[in-house]
Amino acid sequence: MNDIKMTIIDREGVRHEVEAPTDMNMNVMEVCKAYELPVQAVCGGMAMCATCQCYIISDHDILERNDDEEAMLWEAENVKDNSRLGCQIPITEDLEGLVIELAPEAD
Repeated sequence: MNDIKMTIIDREGVRHEVEAPTDMNMNVMEVCKAYELPVQAVCGGMAMCATCQCYIISDHDILERNDDEEAMLWEAENVKDNSRLGCQIPITEDLEGLVIELAPEAD
């Protein structure tokens, strides 16, 4: 099993150094849930709710947003240029050292 290390900054600014397996077909949203970080994931990872929105802080080359993710982020609050839906970022070895920040919850 190959694990990567990543940093997740929660909504209070606390940094969580976590490990994520690359061989279990997980995504960033699922890693947040596994570490009991405050991600609602209302839609279960279908890119339909934006409750797993995060900001990519580190300089990682992540796959482009697909049409569903673009549409959901267009409707979401607190969107920035570096916004992504955690459910749409698969955990791969290329993400070693990834740093993300959880977006504020919608009002």
